[in-house]
Amino acid sequence: PQGACSIVNIKPGRVGGYLEARRVAFVGHAMGAQVWCGGMVDTGIARAANLAFASLPELALPGDTSESARFFDLDITPPHQMVDGYMPVPKGPGIGVEVLLENVRSFEVEHQTLRIPEGAGERDLGPAT
Repeated sequence: PQGACSIVNIKPGRVGGYLEARRVAFVGHAMGAQVWCGGMVDTGIARAANLAFASLPELALPGDTSESARFFDLDITPPHQMVDGYMPVPKGPGIGVEVLLENVRSFEVEHQTLRIPEGAGERDLGPAT
């Protein structure tokens, strides 16, 4: 019911992803609640997506997304750093960050390369109907 709360903290990973988080944000905002994005101990990939989500107009309160170094000595993306007291939204393609494969590899326990034989996976779907 309206008036049940005045602030809504959305953690996209807990509500089923960013599409569902967007829906929750829209409903919370429409009901008059102040909405913000809460994070968890996120890698640079989730941190970038949370920053983009937190920048939506329905989210009026600052989120708790912090610099990567707060939790990680080494992250799998370039570090997220404060600029003049703000966490900037990454501007690159997709979610705005590049995955640093050499950092990912530094966390590997085992590595296997699978090769798909030429033609495998192709199948005859029959005539178009």
